[in-house]
Amino acid sequence: MGTDTNSKILDFFQTIDKYYGCKTEITEGLYSLSEDFQASNTTWNLSEFVLIRSAFRKNGERLMMEGEKMYYEIAAGTLVDFKQPARNTYEFVELYGISVYRITKVKFHSKY
Repeated sequence: MGTDTNSKILDFFQTIDKYYGCKTEITEGLYSLSEDFQASNTTWNLSEFVLIRSAFRKNGERLMMEGEKMYYEIAAGTLVDFKQPARNTYEFVELYGISVYRITKVKFHSKY
């Protein structure tokens, strides 16, 4: 992952506190890369919570987001892509193994 992408991730987590108190929607997909990514061949999960806090856990290098009775982590060392496809929406792609990916889409329903 390039320096520019790392900088964007760092900026995101340095300013995530502006979303504290906002409804947060996390859509998580697991897929194995064959010829081409297709959403229909992905296993999806959806979680919703109000974001209470976030942190970076140095031991294990995890990016963490927390709501009441909800906890979500993204492994910094496995990140291969990060983008902001829309306002208040972010997308992380992690690579686990040779061809197994986890895509995490985080959408904040901002009060502003």
